[in-house]
Amino acid sequence: MSRVFWDTNLFIYLIEGVDERAGQVASLAERMKERGDQLYTSTITLGEVLVKPLEQGRQDLVERYEATLSPPAVVLIPFDRACARIYARLRTDRTIGAADTAQLACAAQANCDLFVTNDERLSRKLIPGVQFIVPLGRAFL
Repeated sequence: MSRVFWDTNLFIYLIEGVDERAGQVASLAERMKERGDQLYTSTITLGEVLVKPLEQGRQDLVERYEATLSPPAVVLIPFDRACARIYARLRTDRTIGAADTAQLACAAQANCDLFVTNDERLSRKLIPGVQFIVPLGRAFL
């Protein structure tokens, strides 16, 4: 069993069916289920995915996101004091944006094996506490 952290966009692709990436995420989720992997994300992800549905008055999407990003299916990592310390160390690398740094800090705090993102640039980073960072297209379990 691996601890796999999904960045925000993966949930958007899955729930809102955004182009061919929705199928990639669904396949990844199925492989994770078959392997017994645990899905992780952060409370930041929950906040990010709710913005657009709230702006659009889409309570149906708000409820789908809330249900999808709930235990036991998903472990939500809070951005707490421990994450803030990791964030501060990671943020010294100014090539990583603040939001990505916060996500990586949460994944590192949870000692995730794999961080899956849509941002190819992040896959070249070495983050203590996260074994591998891969873009969605290369996330083969």
